[in-house]
Amino acid sequence: MTTAIDAPQPRTVPDPGRTPRRAPADGSRSGRQGSDFSELSARISAAGLMNRRPLYYAVRLTLVGVAFAAGWVAVFAVGTSWWQLAVAAYLGVVYGQLALVAHDLAHRQVFRSRRASELFGRAVGNLCIGMSYGWWMNKHTRHHANPNHEDLDPDVAPDILVWSREQAAEARGLPRFIGRHQAALFFPLLTLEGFNLHVSSFRALRQPHLKRKWLEGGLLLVHTAAYLVALFWALPVGMAFAVLFLHHAVFGVYLGSIFAPNHKGMPTLKGDERPDFLRRQVLTSRNVRGGLLTDVALGGLNYQIEHHLFPSMPSPHLRKARPLVRDYCAELGISYHETGLVASWREAMRHLHDVGAPLREDSPTLREDSPTPKA
Repeated sequence: MTTAIDAPQPRTVPDPGRTPRRAPADGSRSGRQGSDFSELSARISAAGLMNRRPLYYAVRLTLVGVAFAAGWVAVFAVGTSWWQLAVAAYLGVVYGQLALVAHDLAHRQVFRSRRASELFGRAVGNLCIGMSYGWWMNKHTRHHANPNHEDLDPDVAPDILVWSREQAAEARGLPRFIGRHQAALFFPLLTLEGFNLHVSSFRALRQPHLKRKWLEGGLLLVHTAAYLVALFWALPVGMAFAVLFLHHAVFGVYLGSIFAPNHKGMPTLKGDERPDFLRRQVLTSRNVRGGLLTDVALGGLNYQIEHHLFPSMPSPHLRKARPLVRDYCAELGISYHETGLVASWREAMRHLHDVGAPLREDSPTLREDSPTPKA
């Protein structure tokens, strides 16, 4: 299976005088449509946007590492004081930045070699955050290959939340109860996501596909032991529990705020619905407009369309790729959706509210689910 992480990215430079090919507006396949992504890839490569950025990542990894160390120094320096809650919130944001670094490592944006990427990825993910790099990598690879596909994308698989009316029809127990008001409960539930990542990481050690289980598990145990010993040694028990919860609550809300706007509320696919690579990535993704602060806070994932098309592109190049991709989509008549940060959350919450409507109405007949993406 070809995944987005390993998507073909030709390096050939197009003839400047060549007229771009147009594809059918309905997104159907045609004899010439197969070259659509290749032509875009050639333009991106010609602009030098696939080139490595070693200095940028050296500075970024150093700054995040210093921020991580400073947070734990603060835990011991502040001592028995409720100012520790401010330290906990700070660490929650730092953990989010560490997760974004692990994300870039997984996509080999930082290092060309798989070995170096995995080495640093496990150091950042397993050891620093307590999240299994191998488990997350497997899950994220499947998401990139088939974004918003209800049968193939694990990020829209029904769990506590439902992502389509069809999933709502089959929901039972707790998901059925939560699904009725999932839009209102979404951000409160995110306060538990940090803990969920730890639990899922340990559960993944039983999965047969996980490589280097002993290494993954060992690093997770070292993280957990070091975290708990440091926290309960530096603070009274009650304060330690308060810091632990707030730290992970902020971490979970921060991660959810980064990833929820990317695809939630965009068209979904199911069954044999599978547009070509270019349309599959563009039509199911949403960009978030913003300046430098937005880029830093969201780690470049606000350019979700460009990231899905070129997952190994260094994150500082995604902003530069945006006008090339947007203009190319306009040439082909492919819908390119971007909005502001608050509006992106609003669209995602509106989608969650809409798909939960049948559960609120207790209607036996569900209306038709989200339409198939159309160019």
